[in-house]
Amino acid sequence: MTAIDMAIRAAAANITLSGVTKAYDSDTTVIPPMDVELGAGEFTVVLGPSGCGKSTLLQMIAGLERVSGGAIAFGDREVQDLEPKHRGCAMVFQNYALYPHMSVFDNIAYSLKVSGMAKAERIERVGAVAKMLGLSDYLARKPGQLSGGQRQRVAIGRAIVREPGVLLFDEPLSNLDAQLRHDMRVELAELHRRIGATTVFVTHDQVEAMTLADRILILNKGRIEQFDTPKAIYHHPASVFVAKFIGAPPMNILPVTGDGAVLRLADGQVVAEARLTGAYQLGIRPEEVLLDAKADGHKLTSTLRFREDLGSHAVLAAELAGAIVRIATPFGADVSDHGQLSLHFPDSRLHLFDPASGRAIPSAFGAN
Repeated sequence: MTAIDMAIRAAAANITLSGVTKAYDSDTTVIPPMDVELGAGEFTVVLGPSGCGKSTLLQMIAGLERVSGGAIAFGDREVQDLEPKHRGCAMVFQNYALYPHMSVFDNIAYSLKVSGMAKAERIERVGAVAKMLGLSDYLARKPGQLSGGQRQRVAIGRAIVREPGVLLFDEPLSNLDAQLRHDMRVELAELHRRIGATTVFVTHDQVEAMTLADRILILNKGRIEQFDTPKAIYHHPASVFVAKFIGAPPMNILPVTGDGAVLRLADGQVVAEARLTGAYQLGIRPEEVLLDAKADGHKLTSTLRFREDLGSHAVLAAELAGAIVRIATPFGADVSDHGQLSLHFPDSRLHLFDPASGRAIPSAFGAN
């Protein structure tokens, strides 16, 4: 472990938001009052659709946007009234924001030079960061002579050379192609394991969230829908919004009605036995729908409408009770491209949601 690694680990602090709000006027509230704590040294991914307030939240933590109310603390130090340079955090932007006329070395060292650090110490620290990020051979080049992934690493190097306890990323991989995004995810995960900074990473990409995060904070119209581990969010979504936002394909959601003994679909087919009455939303993941007509339990008759062959598996779109249900089939499964399908929803894989609020409710068959 290098001196930079140890300095960043020592500076890592929890981030606490207490009643934090952001409003541009009386009619435009982007972030309603929010209370949340991001753990010291954790990799937190803020996930949500465009316009949900995730970048605004990150910019308030960084000090680029002023809060309209509430407090932000790094450890036991309130920072909401401090300028960005005094907060002890560093930010990596979507567009890299590198100086095109400067060399890689000068880009990384710029903040150190501005702060008055001695030249010898700057050279030593930039050299250590460049070695960490695989940039040692590129220090004399200009950003225009680098690939997209290399420019992204320069932007990361410029951030961590300051030894920040809090490291902020604003959709840093969105400009990269698919393969490079994969490679950079691996590099970012390894970097976090090494330096241990409190990291907040904003994205709309669920793959980035699921593969990078210790915990995912899912936003919907500025409000927290769920804040938990990737595994918990996938298997125990707190709402219909989360269930449909996480997963590819997303969870199937179907209206059902309970008569005190069974749950029925809109066409009367029985899905499961349950001592429930009234209307519900029922959810099941595509990979958990069974096609085996011999499976124990209630059989559901559906009609195959479309098949997507993805190589490793196929996704079937079947019409069931007036809705489309997607089924992820394993590699090599022999499924006819036409005709009826006999489906089965295992009780242990079912989720129930309130039809009005969309929130998950305890089910009669143990899914939630």
